[in-house]
Amino acid sequence: MRTLHVITHPEATHHVEKVVGGWHDSDLTPAGRRAAAAIARALRADIPEGADVELISSDLRRAARTADAVGELFGVEPLLDRRLREKSYGEAEGRPQEWLDRRFVPPPADGDRMGHREGVPGAETRAECARRVYAAMDDLLRRPREHQIIVTHGFALTFVVAAWIKMPFESVGSVSFPAPSGSVTLLREDDFFHNRQVVGVGDTRHLARS
Repeated sequence: MRTLHVITHPEATHHVEKVVGGWHDSDLTPAGRRAAAAIARALRADIPEGADVELISSDLRRAARTADAVGELFGVEPLLDRRLREKSYGEAEGRPQEWLDRRFVPPPADGDRMGHREGVPGAETRAECARRVYAAMDDLLRRPREHQIIVTHGFALTFVVAAWIKMPFESVGSVSFPAPSGSVTLLREDDFFHNRQVVGVGDTRHLARS
């Protein structure tokens, strides 16, 4: 049995400052740090002692700090992988959200959604973000582990789940698995049928106890 516990990092400074995140290297707020500790405790309660655990995280500070809180309870060092970063918003990163909102060009309902440019120089397309997340997932799934804890970001999480269920890359143009900040998404593969299950998306029950 392989289980993936996918964390979307909790509240970060760019959330409260109302600036664009993306690759802007914001940190966790005090509330975010408390939430990270609650996530760690919830995972520790769910994963048996002595289980084979690997911890992989985006290298952006808000994700890496979350991974540190988890790693401390499990006694494992996070492996940082920049491919698990949030979608880049180019020149908008670190600017007020309203700056991006005035310039943002939404994708079309049909047509080239994957290659769509959103009106901000330097921003990634959906395809560019999805391609690197898929590559990260290919690598980590080659490693046999009983439990893998992945710390990533809200937009990137969709591609983590899509890669897990082996959704063809060309089909992810319109898919979305929304999950709030500080949530845990549970993915599992059974040992008999080897079906890849999406057990739960965006669970935040642990935050009520933080």
